[in-house]
This record gives sequence, C-alpha cells and structure tokens, in this order.
Amino acid sequence: MAKYFKNVNTLEELRKQYKDLLKKYHPDNANGSTEITQQINAEYEQIFKILKDKHEKSADSKENNAKTDFNNMKYDFSEDQRLREMLNKIIGFHGITIEIIGNWIWAFDSYGYRKELKELGFKYAANKKAWYYHTETFRKKSHKSLTMDDIRNYYGSTEVETGQRRLLKEA
Repeated sequence: MAKYFKNVNTLEELRKQYKDLLKKYHPDNANGSTEITQQINAEYEQIFKILKDKHEKSADSKENNAKTDFNNMKYDFSEDQRLREMLNKIIGFHGITIEIIGNWIWAFDSYGYRKELKELGFKYAANKKAWYYHTETFRKKSHKSLTMDDIRNYYGSTEVETGQRRLLKEA
C-alpha cells in the first residue's frame, strides 16, 4: 500500500519519516522532483487519516472503559476496618494527640512513641512534626504542599478525646 512510508504505527513515526522523505525528495534537491513530493504528500495524508482515526477510537474506548470502571466501583469497607484496627493499636499511647483527618490518622506530640509508630507503619512528616498513617487506597496524588489547617479544612478532622478512647476500646 505505502510506497514511501514503511512500518508506520504512530503519528510521530509518520511525521519523522515525512520530514526525512521531504529532505531527500524535495524539488530543490538533486534527487527530488515535484511529482515525487506530491506523491509523498498524498500518501502522508492517507496514512495520517488512518492513524488519526485509530488514535481517536482508542482514546474513546479508554474513556468509555474509565466510565464503566467508575460506575462499577463500590466502597471498600475493609479500608475502614484497617483504620479502626490501627487506631485501636495506638489508642493506649498516653500524652499524644490523635487526630483523624479524612482517611488518615495523625499522631501529634508523639516523640516518646516514635519507634512503636514506625513499627506499625506510620511515617513521619517532618514539616508537620507529626506521624501519619493511611492505607494505600488513600494516597496523596498531588505534590502540592499543604498546611495542617488546609488539610483539616479540605478533608475534615476529628480529634480523638480521652473519653472516646475508652469507648473505642470497649467497642
């Protein structure tokens, strides 16, 4: 089918070969002619249309798959259970402030328990001076640096109080 273009699978490959062919067969060159350049242009337009349609169809199918995947998503209550279990493990630590912000557990004033927190899978946020825990499902997706107040305002927060600690242990 293609006389001048060989093994073209993407628009980038097509453009690269097109530039190379024009350098070689341009009418200003010794080996070039207007007729060959016109043939190259016609072939380029045909292949470009095919690749463009293929690209648009694949983009549409990816978008449709994303929509159906989103519609099939169901809330995973096992994540809540994992957060409760982790909260129960640190609820007995005295002198620390535990705050639930969104789906993350934050432990403030917890220097005395740093080894235990690290063993449990908590990570230290040096700029926030606090330890935090989250499940893999609730990872931060942006690289934006937020203050604790910004995070609290955006996701909502609840501080675990001493009276609630006893209730949580009993439950």
